[in-house]
Amino acid sequence: MKYGIYYAYWEHEWKGNFIPYVKKVKELGFDVLEVACGGFYLEDKETFKELKKAADDHGIILTGGYGPRPEHNLASEDKEAVDSTFAFYKDMFEKMEIAGIDRIGGALYSYWPVNFSAGFDKKADFERSVSGMQKLADMAADYNVTLCMESLNRFEGYLINTAEEDLEYVKAVDKPNVKCMLDTFHMNIEEDTFEDAIKTTGDLLGHFHVGEANRKPPYAEGRMPWESIGKALKEVNYNGYIVMEPFVLQGGQVGKDISIWRDISCGATEAQLDKAAADSVSYLRELWG
Repeated sequence: MKYGIYYAYWEHEWKGNFIPYVKKVKELGFDVLEVACGGFYLEDKETFKELKKAADDHGIILTGGYGPRPEHNLASEDKEAVDSTFAFYKDMFEKMEIAGIDRIGGALYSYWPVNFSAGFDKKADFERSVSGMQKLADMAADYNVTLCMESLNRFEGYLINTAEEDLEYVKAVDKPNVKCMLDTFHMNIEEDTFEDAIKTTGDLLGHFHVGEANRKPPYAEGRMPWESIGKALKEVNYNGYIVMEPFVLQGGQVGKDISIWRDISCGATEAQLDKAAADSVSYLRELWG
């Protein structure tokens, strides 16, 4: 397994310059840097050539994440909006390929965070989303991109909340480059056990996020059962990426979207954030091998 971290751990806004983080995460002991793809449309292709060069120079693997904005909701009843979404993703996939990013995860099947007051029809949304995802998967395949469907907790999404629903969706789409994605933060809210959820997705598990229940990086004194989670991953022969997605900083669009209403970092400096991340990846490597 390869171990990574999401760049937004250090940021208050989703759009940022990812290149400096390539060297940083390498020095902290990571193999993978996950970046936000939602702002790729704002950058020219040269930016992604530079990002790839930095990743190659430092031996870092890049992965992508996106919580679709409402206008990119594949489950929408607005056909015109869905059609325009494909153009958005085509540009994204082109730039992902240039940067060497071969997978993207998130609530790609819907939008995030969900506005529940707007109402929804889960069954109809599921069917529209599956149809749209089949088309999106074919487009992504042209750029060697795998799409990972992240199951979210009930407070952030409604279409896929559990590993069982995730598996149902992925099987309905029935495309080789569409996989399940689990995240321990969301699993802690929705699943009966972490182990059963992992085994439910089995060989269709394409990406795995880790974090404590309060969104800190994993650590030995936390309350997540990291040892048994690792055993379950080995039981399903998961050899993919383990990417921690900690969110501890208050403020900005990141803090707003993630609902960080207090400084979980307790005033940590950048150096202290770096040390927590380095200690965390060292802990998981030692525990899981």
